[in-house]
Amino acid sequence: MTMTTMPTTTPSPDTTDLHPLVARLVRAFDARLVTPDSVEDWSAEGGDRVLLLGGDPVRFPEALDVAVVLPELQRAVGGRFRIAVAARDDEDALARRYGVLRWPALVFLREGRYVSALPGMHDWTDYVAQVQAALAMAPSRVPGVGIPVVSATAGASTCH
Repeated sequence: MTMTTMPTTTPSPDTTDLHPLVARLVRAFDARLVTPDSVEDWSAEGGDRVLLLGGDPVRFPEALDVAVVLPELQRAVGGRFRIAVAARDDEDALARRYGVLRWPALVFLREGRYVSALPGMHDWTDYVAQVQAALAMAPSRVPGVGIPVVSATAGASTCH
């Protein structure tokens, strides 16, 4: 008896918890579905990366607009970035990690480092310009992460 082996294939990510327009990014545009455990590895794979944090599309209907235009934004900048979407249950944790306070948001990462975040939906011309600006920025510290620095004399009167 000869045994045949089945070809191995990469299992497709489970997008059942995602809205169909967000799941479409994974299926049709090679977006990666990421979690807090996998986002760092994905972002460190090299080059510019954009993570969509859409939030609940009922509360934030703009998220679906962003999901639809994201591949168009990618095309408008010559395919300069790869796309990821947050697994629905992990969006809050990822938003906290990257200092996102407003939904939906695009988080820009490069070589595993934070670059910027672009919240909300925008007019097309403004959106393209803001994406281009984010892609031109150097990596920086995540906003709101760390201990704020306050002067020992903050609040003290300096006129006496």
